[in-house]
Amino acid sequence: MKTASTQISAHISMDTKDKLERRVRATGVTRARLIEDALLHHLQALEELPLDVVVPARAVLSAESAAKVRDLTTHPPAPTDAMKRLFDDR
Repeated sequence: MKTASTQISAHISMDTKDKLERRVRATGVTRARLIEDALLHHLQALEELPLDVVVPARAVLSAESAAKVRDLTTHPPAPTDAMKRLFDDR
């Protein structure tokens, strides 16, 4: 028995498209099968994993948060004693 199907459309980066095409050529799996399997795996993981262990692939920052991140990366604070102990491999 064949399952009903539908078509979806999505905008993806050129890098992702290139990776998809390389995988399709290397395996012979159709684009549709590869995309459906990947989506099913992702959705299953989201259903089974606790929310606090799922790390989003992208973070969306407000302008204020982005400014804080930019400031911390361009002017990092001095390491604390605890941080020094953490990275001391002696």
